[in-house]
Amino acid sequence: MAEAESESIHIPRVNLGCQGLQVSKLGFGCMGLTGAYNDPLPEQEAISVIKHAFTQGITFFDTADIYGSNHANELLLAKQLPRNKIQLATKFGVSKPTVSDVQIKGTPDYVRSCCEASLKRLGVEYIDLYYQHRVDTSVPIEQTMGELKKLVEEGKVKYIGLSEASPDTIRRAHAVHPITAVQLEWSLWTRDIEDEVIPLCRELGIGIVPYSPLGRGFFGGKGVVETVPSSGHPRFQAENIEKNKKIYERIESLAKKYECTTPQLALAWVLQQGNDVVPIPGTTKMKNLDQNIGALLVELSENDLKEISEAVPIDDVAGDRHYSEGTAKFTWKFANTPPNDSSVSKLGFGCMGLTGAYNDPLPEQEAISVIKHAFTQGITFFDTADVYGSNHANELLLAKALKQLPRDKIQLATKFGISKTTFSDRQIKGTPDYVRSCCEASLKRLDVQYIDLYYQHRVDTSVPIEQTMGELKKLVEEGKVKYIGLSEASPDTIRRAHAVHPITAVQLEWSLWTRDIEDEVIPLCRELGIGIVPYSPLGRGFFGGKGVVETVPSVSTLSGHPRYQAENIEKNKRIYEKIESLAQKHRCTTPQLALAWVLQQGNDVVPIPGTTKIKNLDQNIGALSVKLSENDLREISEAVPIDDVAGVRHYDEGHAKFSWKSANTPPNDSSVST
Repeated sequence: MAEAESESIHIPRVNLGCQGLQVSKLGFGCMGLTGAYNDPLPEQEAISVIKHAFTQGITFFDTADIYGSNHANELLLAKQLPRNKIQLATKFGVSKPTVSDVQIKGTPDYVRSCCEASLKRLGVEYIDLYYQHRVDTSVPIEQTMGELKKLVEEGKVKYIGLSEASPDTIRRAHAVHPITAVQLEWSLWTRDIEDEVIPLCRELGIGIVPYSPLGRGFFGGKGVVETVPSSGHPRFQAENIEKNKKIYERIESLAKKYECTTPQLALAWVLQQGNDVVPIPGTTKMKNLDQNIGALLVELSENDLKEISEAVPIDDVAGDRHYSEGTAKFTWKFANTPPNDSSVSKLGFGCMGLTGAYNDPLPEQEAISVIKHAFTQGITFFDTADVYGSNHANELLLAKALKQLPRDKIQLATKFGISKTTFSDRQIKGTPDYVRSCCEASLKRLDVQYIDLYYQHRVDTSVPIEQTMGELKKLVEEGKVKYIGLSEASPDTIRRAHAVHPITAVQLEWSLWTRDIEDEVIPLCRELGIGIVPYSPLGRGFFGGKGVVETVPSVSTLSGHPRYQAENIEKNKRIYEKIESLAQKHRCTTPQLALAWVLQQGNDVVPIPGTTKIKNLDQNIGALSVKLSENDLREISEAVPIDDVAGVRHYDEGHAKFSWKSANTPPNDSSVST
């Protein structure tokens, strides 16, 4: 059956990841053609193998800048096939390819120089899929990805991939720019990625490209039916290969049952792990290539796959998958990178109140002084929105302050999506043309060339989130927006948005007396690697003393908030008193303890308290010095049982319908007028 002539086999095309890259279901790994497990093939013979793969329907070819002596592999692959009909993957990142002296490099200038050199050697204008071959654990992945993202924007690279990357690195990289594929060793006798990496890739919509799907040739018979040229791999050493032969014999026996060869069954097992799996076996022999293609005809049920898996218990495999401890440290389990120094300050500043919300607007120069003071104290993350203040006053104010601050050291967040802001007539809009017009207007008012973090302020529940995100993604590609955020979005909306383009942050109300996001939204954000930006972390000023030690001004919107109404504020004062008492224990002020509780919910949490007073700003910054243990955090949480809070968090039912619990959008199968 599977040993039929390869000419009769149709190789289907599949989506690799969810970014639009289509490839043949079976790829071809070119490494061995220029020497790896064997001597290099003569050039014309190697070219014949590549061309034969293409004529049989393989369009996805994999190489790397270090394969072969003096980049021989890329030079071999150059201009052999019709460019518009193949998908070309190459890699950078290993600067010294000897087994004994592997050096990894991922600095931005190195990324660019490698890409330029590969383009020249390959004789092409763009690379379809450009992988980081191994992760440089000394360079924050955000910096490496930042340069790769620029190469995409310049058209030199179409899609970005990672090879042997850890889950944390994959998440962080994907938050900078979508990762299309992750390349990892995966075969019947190498399955360590199945518990962590594979589920993460599927969660994020990332394709999986198994290299060495035949176990470095073992299931093709190396070391069993044919001798191995001198090899230092542990699994092929004399003391291990005899034990491993028993594994080969089990698969050989099962292959007879399926009327195919042993390598075909082993490869079919990998191929059928999912539609998102595209293995790239390599070979120097035409007959082996045809045999690999024949694996596409082997049909396996779920029970068959299980039976084959159970025939190769991982504990039965003799020898490690790595050549040595030295090479093991470059694999996915050790591929975390340091934090990115260009990240935001742990404490942000919410600018809304400076132009009036809970109080009268500050005089312009006084407001600018508050912003500048925040910056001099180390706050670099400033939050505004197009609806804050009369006639966009907040963005215009921040623009004037920015003229007195270094733009490259500020992370500027603004928002769109609320087209009418009166309490009685709030309207939400998320159509693509509205997204673009809002962004252009904010850029003009802020007088900047780009917005660091652009949020959808509230979700338009009449527009599929995919359509809103599609336009935001275009703004990122155009360089007008660096990162995308959502505010008050439901879990379903967050997931769907994140599948279109990585969401960097979700902004939600979170404080000691507003914790409804903790069961659903916070776990989801952490699952997807999305940052959390709590607004009103002091409970709309309550833990700062509003309504308790100071009265609420009549002009303040808080005067209409349920929790500040006479029948509720007296009950809520008891909550304040409990936190006030605990603050004395921790030798800090009440607002500092309440803010410290939010700050210490995780490294991914960046609250944005606002204030109109410099003394309050300094007090908020002081919250960073309050140290709380797990027991302290629990004690503080238990001091504010949510059931004891009097009054709902929303002003009224009208406002409640714009919060995260009501923020699902329709399926993306309907046309939306713009």
